Parts: sequence; C-alpha cells; structure tokens
Amino acid sequence: MGLVGGVLGFFIGLPIGLAAAYFVYLRYFAARRLQDPVIRPLRDLDSETLQTTIPDIPLWVKSPDYERIDWMNRFIFDMWPFLDKAICNNIKRATRPIFDQYVGKYGIESIEYGQLTLGSLPPTFQGIKVYEMLEKELVIEPVIRWASIMNVIVNVKVHSFKVSAQPLVPSFPCFSNLCVSLMEKPSIDFRFKLFGGDVMAIPGLYQYVQDQICKQISILYHWPKVIQIPILDGASGATKKPVGILHVKVIRAMNLLKMDLLGKSDPYVKMRLSGERLPSKKTTVKMSNLNPEWNEHFKFIVKDPGTQVLELHMFDWEKVKMHDKLGMQVIPLRLLTPYESKLFTLDLVRSMNPNDPHNKKNRGKLVVELTFDPFRDDSRTSAASDGEGSASARREADGESSGGVLLVSVENAEDVEGKRHTNPYAEVLFRGERKKTKVIRKTRDPRWSEEFQFMLDEPPVEDRIHIEVKSKRRGLPFPNKESLGHVNINLVDVVNNGRINEKYHLINSRNGMIQVEIKWSTV
Repeated sequence: MGLVGGVLGFFIGLPIGLAAAYFVYLRYFAARRLQDPVIRPLRDLDSETLQTTIPDIPLWVKSPDYERIDWMNRFIFDMWPFLDKAICNNIKRATRPIFDQYVGKYGIESIEYGQLTLGSLPPTFQGIKVYEMLEKELVIEPVIRWASIMNVIVNVKVHSFKVSAQPLVPSFPCFSNLCVSLMEKPSIDFRFKLFGGDVMAIPGLYQYVQDQICKQISILYHWPKVIQIPILDGASGATKKPVGILHVKVIRAMNLLKMDLLGKSDPYVKMRLSGERLPSKKTTVKMSNLNPEWNEHFKFIVKDPGTQVLELHMFDWEKVKMHDKLGMQVIPLRLLTPYESKLFTLDLVRSMNPNDPHNKKNRGKLVVELTFDPFRDDSRTSAASDGEGSASARREADGESSGGVLLVSVENAEDVEGKRHTNPYAEVLFRGERKKTKVIRKTRDPRWSEEFQFMLDEPPVEDRIHIEVKSKRRGLPFPNKESLGHVNINLVDVVNNGRINEKYHLINSRNGMIQVEIKWSTV
C-alpha cells in the first residue's frame, strides 16, 4: 500500500504543483515583464516611426535603406520622348496576340490602336531600395510619382463599322488594383490573455504559436505570393478629399490659327482638372478674333496638388458642325506655390503626344494666371496667413471673393419605408442645385457614403440645405417615384463649428432617420 500510495500521490500532486507554480508565476513574475513606454527625442526615433510622424519628406531622408537618384530623374526627363515611343511599341507588341484572339469572333474584323501615348510628363523617382537576392537576380523597390496624361484609343471594326474606345481607368492613378507582397518573413508578436493571465507565458507555447502564424502568413503573402488591393472603386472616381481651391484667370490668347474660310476664328477655352468626372468649365466665345482677351475667373476643387494637372483646350466655335480644335496645353499643379499667383504663357500644341509631328506647327499662345489656396488650418504659421491675406487681397481687388467649399456627405439611412416599394436614394437640394446618390434596391437601411461639393463665394450663414430620401421603381414606361421623408438643415452651425456629423429624424416618416456629415472649408 505504501508503494501504491506513493505512486498515486506523485501523479496527483505533480499536476497540482505545476498548476500552482504556473499561477504564482503569472501573478508575481509575468507582470514584471510589462514596462513603462520609453519616451525618446525625435532624433532617436527609428525610420518606421519617422515615416508615420513625418510622411511628406522623401523616403531617402526618412529611411537610410532608400537611395536618392536625382540623376535618374534628369536622365528620364531628357529621354522621355524616346522612352515613351519605345514603351508604347512594346505594349502594342505584347497586346497584339490578345487582340488577335477576338478577330473573327462576334463580327469583329480588326482591333488596333488608334492612339497610344503615356503623355509628355515623365514619372519621378522619389527613392529606390535594393534587395540582395540570389546570384544573377536583382530586386529593387522604387517609389514613383507620376502626374502625366495617358491617352489610349482602341479602334474596333465590327461589321464594317468602326468603334473607338478608351479602355483605361479615367482617373488617377490609372489602375484599379495594386499587388503587394512581403520581401522578408514577417515577425509577429501574438498575445492571448485569459482571466488576467498571459497564456503565451507557458514555456514553449509562445514560440510555437509565433512560428505557426508567421508560417501561414508567409504562405499567403511572402514573395512571389501577392495580395491584390483595390485602388479605385468603380462607382466612385474620387479617391481623395479636397485640400484647396485652384483659382484660374484666363487672360488672353495671341496669334491663333485662322480656321474659318471667309473670316477669322471664334475661340473659347475649355478647362478641367485631371482625375475629375465633373463637367468642364468654359470661357465666353470671342467672335472673329485671333488675339482674344477674356480676363475671366474660374475655380476648381483640388484633391492632390502633387499629381493633378489643369487641362486647357482651345476651340473654334461653330454654329452647325463640330467645333474645331485650335490647340491645347497642360499645367501641373506641383509647379504652384500656395497662396502665390503665377503667370503662364503657354505654347499651344495639337496633342500631348511628344511624337506628334503636328506639334511643330505654331498654333499661338495662351496666357493664364493660377493661384492655389489650401484650406485653412488653425495651426498655420503666421507667414502662411500673411501670404494668404495678400493673395486674397489681390483677388478681392479684382472683384473676386475667397469663399470656400461646402462638403455634404450622405452616409446612410435607417427604417425608411415606402407604401408601394422601397428602393431608396437621397436627393440633395442647395441653392437651386440638385444632386443625387445611387439607388439601393429593396432595403430599408441603405448605405450610400457619397459626398457632394458646393463651391461658394461667401459663408452660407443664412442658408439651409434640403435632403430628401426617395424611392424609385424601374421597369415602367414612366418612373414611379415616392418620397420616404426629408430634412432641412440650417448651415449656421456648420459655418461656426466647421463641421457637423449628426443623425436626423426624417419628416413625414414614421421611424426613418438619416446620417449626414457637413463640412465648411475656407481658403
């Protein structure tokens, strides 16, 4: 019995002792691992923390792994007309077999490029990082910014009819997906607490769990495995928030081409910002004039001054036929200094294709003045305020007010219900301008998350905005619409506070509510 009792005592006491030792370790020793955060000056921070804290400086400054390659940017700038032609020829050769697969099908007789160019502005390398791999293999990680105008036109001949199409995404960055992979095996710190104790403190368990998690992530995302990240939403062309207003003053044009047989040209200027789906803005038409003067002001909402460009197109107005194109030119917004007006005298060209022989012909000049005013920030320096004041004073002297932008974001609605159908959409009415969200079919809790912009010359202190939720039935000869409720919002609080984000009860609705965010940004 003594031997049996000793064996039973050992097998029963050992687990109890281990459990007691484990809980004592968790209670008194594991907690000592937790230390107060280390506070260090900015100069002692690592590259990752600096990138998060100061994201706007070049990578070759923030991270020693990235090298500065200004010499390559100068080389690409000088060689870009030839590189553009060579790259486009390679694209044509690579896509030729793909086009040939569809020739003879669906009545398609031929597919060819009508125009293919990467634009006149080359990409800029912000930094480059080199990875050491196997022999005879070099992996580099370049950081590229590109603010050019790519133009691709594909001509398709179907049953003797010629159809042209532009297949690329119409807004920056001109691609819809990004492929990302890990260049090194990841390191992950996984913790799991139960009843106040760290389970990962069990000897051997922590390392085993870390290895398994890193192994699974490496299988999924370690190079050459990639993960695709969507960049642009097909239903939304805008991917960035407005950051300021671009003031454009179209002054005059000189020595334009004579397009009319019995007279001169009737010129006007059409302009837009790249990456926007908003309608273009136009000057007035100057009849029978090859040296017109406009002195007209226009405003554009800027979302990315580092990549967007202002496109200027000159046309000859015609009463009956299509308007003839006199020339065009572009101005990158990165050439502007905030709050400072800059005068541009532009040589008009036929197209932005650097290999177009028609660009050698003299088409006249266009004189414009641009000023970029970022939205106000309470933390600005006094120098920026002085610069802004001088720019604003100059525009007020020309009879133009600084104004601002009213941003209305219709987020979602709840418990909306129609008598005949519930296919809700929201309609925003402000100062006679009406804008609509997309229709969400068969739901009482729609989510739109759509933003609308209204550019104003003065704060809307005395105004209010009307938002109505409606339902629309499709498939009938005449659209059958029904109101699901509305709300009127006074904008005085938006002007005073800069922003409101609230949920409102819909008038004429039993339980319906709508979430709206409104911002007022001034320059």
